[in-house]
Amino acid sequence: MNVAAAVPEVMQEDRLRADLYNYLGLMLVGPPDQLLLDQTADLSGDDTPLGNAIQGLARVAKVSKPKAVQTEFNSLFIGLGRGELLPYASYYLTGFLNEKPLANLRVTMANFGMTRADDVFEPEDNIASLMEMMAGMIVGRFGRVATVAEQTEFFNAHIGTWATYYFNDLQAAKSSVLYASVGAVGAAFMDIEREAFRMTAS
Repeated sequence: MNVAAAVPEVMQEDRLRADLYNYLGLMLVGPPDQLLLDQTADLSGDDTPLGNAIQGLARVAKVSKPKAVQTEFNSLFIGLGRGELLPYASYYLTGFLNEKPLANLRVTMANFGMTRADDVFEPEDNIASLMEMMAGMIVGRFGRVATVAEQTEFFNAHIGTWATYYFNDLQAAKSSVLYASVGAVGAAFMDIEREAFRMTAS
């Protein structure tokens, strides 16, 4: 049996959405190496808010060096004790880590067959993981392609409630240089996703 044939066709537009979610997850899980910086520098956008943000990110990536970006990443997300930002849904929604938003996410993950990788020790409600989960749902990485209704429910429950605030904070953070542009892309993308889900639900 050809297993691939059993997977529903994913539209090109949805693959592009998943690619952007994946990209944001990759940039937020750890500092980019030279290859990822070069790929980022080659990105091109259009005259939309998201396109302009992507063009801005590409310009900054072109003059960024891995060592400087690693220092920036550490200041933002690791720091001495803690970084400038805490990229967790629980923290943004309750002011504390490991609270109800994380418990709710774990229920959703279990229902959809998602599991945390053995080598990952971060709470699952961190922004990088949520971007990766959303990408996986869109293209069927967790066994099946999520319906639009399932994507909408996941986004509204676990991402839409706080991610825009986080990406705005990332733009404004004093340590942000490259990551200010990542934040601009993330915020513009979240606006598009929120509006698209709102329209499909109405």
